[in-house]
Amino acid sequence: MATMPLHRRVPGRSHRPGGLRRAARGLVVLVAATAVGAGLLAAPAYAEPSVEQIEAQIDKQWRQLEPTIEQYNKVRAQLKVNREKSKDIQKKIQPLALETELAMNRVGDMASRYYISGPSQDLGAVLLNAKPDMLGEQMAFLNRLAAEERRQLEGVLKIKRKYDGQKAKLDALIVDQEAKEKQLATKKKQIDAEIKRLEKTLPETSVRTNNCPTVNGVVSAAARTAIRTACAQVGKPYVWGATGPGSFDCSGLTQYAYKAAGIYLTHFTGAQWNEGKAISRADARPGDLVFFRSDLSHVGLYLGNNQMVHAPRAGKPVNVSPITTMPVAGFRRPG
Repeated sequence: MATMPLHRRVPGRSHRPGGLRRAARGLVVLVAATAVGAGLLAAPAYAEPSVEQIEAQIDKQWRQLEPTIEQYNKVRAQLKVNREKSKDIQKKIQPLALETELAMNRVGDMASRYYISGPSQDLGAVLLNAKPDMLGEQMAFLNRLAAEERRQLEGVLKIKRKYDGQKAKLDALIVDQEAKEKQLATKKKQIDAEIKRLEKTLPETSVRTNNCPTVNGVVSAAARTAIRTACAQVGKPYVWGATGPGSFDCSGLTQYAYKAAGIYLTHFTGAQWNEGKAISRADARPGDLVFFRSDLSHVGLYLGNNQMVHAPRAGKPVNVSPITTMPVAGFRRPG
């Protein structure tokens, strides 16, 4: 049986030592490319927090703030009551203080008179002209007068000490509560500042108001102004023919809202329909006007998510409602 010469090549195999290394490198490159394509080796990208995440952070801060606000209100209410009590006690103390002062002055005058000039003429007359059998009785009478003076003075001082003690306690409580009020106000200020910071991180296209839900995707500056203006009217009464600022009908509200943005609409739903650009329901965005019924007899300011702010009817104030409560005729974009 013939043997293969040592110098013959085996078919399909390379005798060069670098071939294996090149093949290995190729495999590594292929694996890396596949991993990158699958996102396994891609650098993690920083994602801006969504509006919902920011809202959640604000809600969390607000949950911390509300107990602080109520504690602040409690301290202020107690402080008001105690200040009134302190005033009442002060009013009661004033006449007692005057009575005490007068009594002390009488005692001081008597002491000074006896010290400087000796017994008064009246007292001297009593002592000199008294009959022997009357002297003891008269001296006892004078002693009783002095004792009564002391009793009156002691009674006044006792009452005054009582009120002074009560006032001292109230004054100490007021000082303590004023300190707590300052601490709570500082804490409230810190949380308020954090909420404002979070609100500033909301996209420019978001509108956050007190009376409406946060509205996202408001592209136009005019629409943002109109939404803020309309939402600020929530709670005001419906009055037919009214265009604000105290009351509105439906087209009066939309006219008022867009007037704040520098866009002037006629106070009439039919005219407002023709004064705006026609928008399909699929393309409707916050700030558009939404009209209802085939006769266009009602209009509201669209907020997105099938919500609007509008002046509904007599007996119902300006509010936020679903647009699904009435048949939608179409959308128009002012400006």
